[in-house]
Amino acid sequence: MVKILSWNVNGIRAILKKGFLDFVQLENPDILCLQETKASPEQLPDELLNIPGYQSYFSSSLVKKGYSGVAIYTKTEPVIVEHGYGIERFDAEGRIIIAQYDKFVLINNYYPNGKASDERLQYKMDFYDAFLEYTDKLKAAGKHPVICGDFNTAHKEIDLARPKENSKTSGFLPIERNWMDVFINHGYVDTFRMFNQEPQNYTWWDMVTRSRERNVGWRIDYFFASDTISGKIKDAVILPSVMGSDHCPVGVTLDV
Repeated sequence: MVKILSWNVNGIRAILKKGFLDFVQLENPDILCLQETKASPEQLPDELLNIPGYQSYFSSSLVKKGYSGVAIYTKTEPVIVEHGYGIERFDAEGRIIIAQYDKFVLINNYYPNGKASDERLQYKMDFYDAFLEYTDKLKAAGKHPVICGDFNTAHKEIDLARPKENSKTSGFLPIERNWMDVFINHGYVDTFRMFNQEPQNYTWWDMVTRSRERNVGWRIDYFFASDTISGKIKDAVILPSVMGSDHCPVGVTLDV
């Protein structure tokens, strides 16, 4: 069994001070994917670069320091690690790590937020399309993609506490939700919904309004699996009790 966790940490240096290494030791994942690390490797202390038992890989923003960023910690060395889709306008923001293993390809993405402007919403939609094209090529080549990260979109009304109030907010716009439908129709499975159809399962809460205390949240962090490997997913979880970020970790167990 391979246990994979994904967490938008909202700053890897900040999370270090909030028990991050204890979390890693307790959960003991085979692979840990992080988003919104907000740091490049040269800014990190040795205890984050070299967690015992893990190899680490980082993608950081070339656009500005302390922005976006993703990381993978893995017990098993990947066959290949790539840091983008080969499209500069997306790769430069440090949002992508792709780790190819023998039995699957793990894609760890921090998808753009579209709230800032119409331009950023368009960037987000273009990023989505580039990602889907890349992932479809992997499938066509006989690979088995497993995709995790902060998608910055709640797919269905069950995936956020207040759908009607947010119907005109980026993150729950029809154009974003329709793209999620297209993505799934290309042969990708929302792993959490394989095991849990219940409402009130969220992964992000607004810290300003202290909405986590009332569980007024959004489910925007996901694991998707290609339908060619989804039968190997044995469990999928959300870990809302893990604190330290405005997001909580999500995970899957994969029998390969």
